[in-house]
Amino acid sequence: MLSKITVSPAPHISKAYSTRSIMLDVIIALTPAVAASVIYFRYRAAIIIATCVLVCLLTEWLCNTIRKKPNSLDDCSAILTGLILALSLPPAIPIWAASIGSIFAIAIGKMVFGGLGSNIFNPAMAGRLFLTASFGALMTTWTVPATVDPGMSAISATGTEAVTQATPLAWSKEAIKGKAQAHVANQQLTASFLGNTGGCLGETSTIALLLGGIYLLIKRTITFHIPAAVLLSAFVCASIGFLLKSEAYVSPLLHLTSGGMLICAFFIATDPVTAPLSQKGMWIFGAGVGVVTMLIRMVGEYPEGIMFAVFLMNAVTPLIDRFCKLKPAGGVPHG
Repeated sequence: MLSKITVSPAPHISKAYSTRSIMLDVIIALTPAVAASVIYFRYRAAIIIATCVLVCLLTEWLCNTIRKKPNSLDDCSAILTGLILALSLPPAIPIWAASIGSIFAIAIGKMVFGGLGSNIFNPAMAGRLFLTASFGALMTTWTVPATVDPGMSAISATGTEAVTQATPLAWSKEAIKGKAQAHVANQQLTASFLGNTGGCLGETSTIALLLGGIYLLIKRTITFHIPAAVLLSAFVCASIGFLLKSEAYVSPLLHLTSGGMLICAFFIATDPVTAPLSQKGMWIFGAGVGVVTMLIRMVGEYPEGIMFAVFLMNAVTPLIDRFCKLKPAGGVPHG
């Protein structure tokens, strides 16, 4: 084995690959989703995104100051947390609620554990889960895009003047209860693919999220294992339900293009801090996220299960890493 190892002078890495560069790559990949959110939800999207990013930066700076730790803002992880959290929020959510979620995401989801690299849960999902548990009504009020209702861009901070609309996932729940008609499926699928439908800021446009995901794969910022595992496991679960009872369960394609499935597969589940290290572990982790998400969507009361699935699989990541240990260079020592 040792005879097959080629030893050469340093440097052994041909490309600088720092935490900052990884975070910047993901931020760049989210640019199409950010642009789509501004197109469909106008200035409300820009305000919420700016609020979450700024509050996340301020919270991390305060935590470092209080703990007398070096400034860590230059790694851009706080910017990414704020960006993902903002894209996971409804357009009509009040600014104060978005700020609270951002504070929780950084202070409790990240800094309490010791900062980046020590947190066991995805900070953005921690913030979203806290908001869902604390302000359920605010987190489940969906407004139509401005391309459907021009008055949407003038909604108030409370969203009381906005026109609400059921999301594709909410419609899928109605289908399970026998209240929806089958011909609506094609309309929902088209709207989800383009992004011209109600939903969270950055989750509505399939095209924008796919562009960002492809960019990350080309740049090798992420590998295909977790996205493929999430999408394949979700597709299989949705297909089983659709084949067994097509009059009750919606098309698998609608599940893949609706809600947080794509942003989770490419941007959330692939978080290198909270995901397993080995390829085998990544497959298990991604499959777990996809299966739990679909169980909640198809059987549970909630129309969406991404944040619960990610949180649950983050918790078992240490066990997955223990089960799927990486083999050291040169092989396992004997004796």
